[in-house]
Order: sequence, then C-alpha cells, then structure tokens
Amino acid sequence: MKLTWFGSSAFRVHSGGAIVVVEPDAAGAGFDSAELVSGADQVVGFGESGMTLASVGWKPRAPLRPLEVEEQNRAPDIVALDADTLIVDADGEAPVVVVRGDMPQLGKWADRAIFVLAGAGLKSRAEGLLERASPRLIALAGDEAEVEQAFLALRDKLDGTGMIALERALAVEV
Repeated sequence: MKLTWFGSSAFRVHSGGAIVVVEPDAAGAGFDSAELVSGADQVVGFGESGMTLASVGWKPRAPLRPLEVEEQNRAPDIVALDADTLIVDADGEAPVVVVRGDMPQLGKWADRAIFVLAGAGLKSRAEGLLERASPRLIALAGDEAEVEQAFLALRDKLDGTGMIALERALAVEV
C-alpha cells in the first residue's frame, strides 16, 4: 500500500492493486489535478452525493474465498463515515481512513486500520483517536510545525501504534 499527500485533503491511495484519488482539486499549488487523476481507478471527494454512508456499525468487507476467483480484482469500497471521513477498503489490505475534520465514532475495526489525519489540529485529533483505538498507523498530513508538535506530544502514548509524517508529493509505502 502506498500513500501520497498533495496538500490540504488531496491524496492518492494505492491499495489492493487499485489507485484511489481523494479530493484532487484540493491539491496545493504546483499540482495539476488532471495529472493527479491520470491512471486512477476511482476519484472521490468528501461529502459527494451518492457516496455510500456508513453507520457506526460499519465493518471491513469479508475477504474473498478461494472459490470466488472470478472476483479477484474487486475495486475497493469507498465509504463515508461522515462529511469529513472516507474509508478505502481494499481486498488484502488494512482499511485506510482519511479524516480531514473531527474524529467520528469508530468500531473495533479501527485497531487494524491506517488513519490519515489531514489539516489543522493534528495533535488533539490524534490524541482523541488514541483514546478510542490503537490503530496500526497514524499518518499526519499538515503544517510542519503542527506535525512536530503532534510527534512531541504523542511519542510516549503510541503503545505499539506507528506514526509517520507525510510530505507533499512523496509516496510512502506502508
């Protein structure tokens, strides 16, 4: 799985053999949104009409069984927990939860997930996440000073959760 941040709430998620681009028009200066979406299997935005809205009881989809060979290349499910939270659920991968606002209610599945926090208030939002779950990884995408503040405040509270800082236009394999 690869995560690439392009500024604000613009991301490319390469997961389960598919490329999902989130909010390409939110990419910062110097990025062409048409270039960001080239090669993408799915392009999504926060709060889009017609998007599947998940409830608090949402769970990742079940893995394919060996007899389901013809479905081996299923597209990732993209669901919204709320207007500021998207989940990319691809076969064989941990769910990727992209959050640009307040942390929504989460289920037990959150302990297996990778959370990408974008925007302002990274420290407080990551602290709130760690109070409710122990995710595999927290990826921070924001202002350098905010990211540093979050690392300083959280490094002793992670208890097995990984934490990384995303840099603009740099793909990170997770």
